[in-house]
Amino acid sequence: MNTLLYTHPIFLHHETGLGHPESAARLESIAKALERPEFAALDRRLAPKADLDTVRLIHSEKHIKRVFDRVPKIGFGYLDADTILSPESGDAALHAVGAACAAVDAVFAKAARNGFCALRPPGHHATPEQAMGFCLFNNVAIAAEHARKQHGIKKVAILDFDVHHGNGTQDAFAKNPEVLYASTHQSPWYPDTGHAHETGVGNIMNAPLAAGSGSKEFRAALTDRMLPFIDKFAPELVLISAGFDAHRDDPLGELQLSEDDYAWATGELMKLADRHCGGRVVSLLEGGYHLDALGRSVAAHVRALMSV
Repeated sequence: MNTLLYTHPIFLHHETGLGHPESAARLESIAKALERPEFAALDRRLAPKADLDTVRLIHSEKHIKRVFDRVPKIGFGYLDADTILSPESGDAALHAVGAACAAVDAVFAKAARNGFCALRPPGHHATPEQAMGFCLFNNVAIAAEHARKQHGIKKVAILDFDVHHGNGTQDAFAKNPEVLYASTHQSPWYPDTGHAHETGVGNIMNAPLAAGSGSKEFRAALTDRMLPFIDKFAPELVLISAGFDAHRDDPLGELQLSEDDYAWATGELMKLADRHCGGRVVSLLEGGYHLDALGRSVAAHVRALMSV
């Protein structure tokens, strides 16, 4: 079976202002990287627009209302100093949720073995009650609950290798033993969560990495801790919060990963998914702000997804 790529032109119309690192240029860089002939076999699909009931799987009515109330008719609206809205941001956020859920549906329908969602705005900082860190709705958390509600499964594992801890995803599932969340991230760093002692109800594992850590430390964290933790859990679906800002060239982090590290991590997760859930893996874009490094890293990640 092939690999899916979900994206949508609306993602380019979520405008964040001059100089903001989370810009449309990120998706343009990814699109250019995936234009190469080696990616011709990707099954490219438009992300559908999710309905609000789907967003409510994770987020409160108050949170949803606040997001849409701040969407401006012209110019920019602000949820905080870094989390910025433009007139089409609400639609973009709903299509981002739609991409995540459609990819989940496709792998359960056996229309594809796995998928990557090139989307924005990202999601893993959005808590059930608060938008923050460039994130409006928590795409990966919603996808996990959608999978459990719509496809009759119980156990979903989420691995997050963004340079920033996915505090919103952890908050969503810290009391839910049927969703596992595992994260490698720089610490101390924004948002100052994800410490090793944060274990939820035994379903959370954080492996904070010191500034300057690179391939050796990252691979050891996955090999010694994360992958055995997920393997023991035996998930029915593996989701990836795929942030590429732990790359050594990225301006928003101080870790030293390379494209090879992302390809390796993807391959290891695919082996795990093959053992437990028929290879079902859905990956969602989170961070990554050096445009060239982002394009190279996504290419390495997608190449690994396609190498079934």
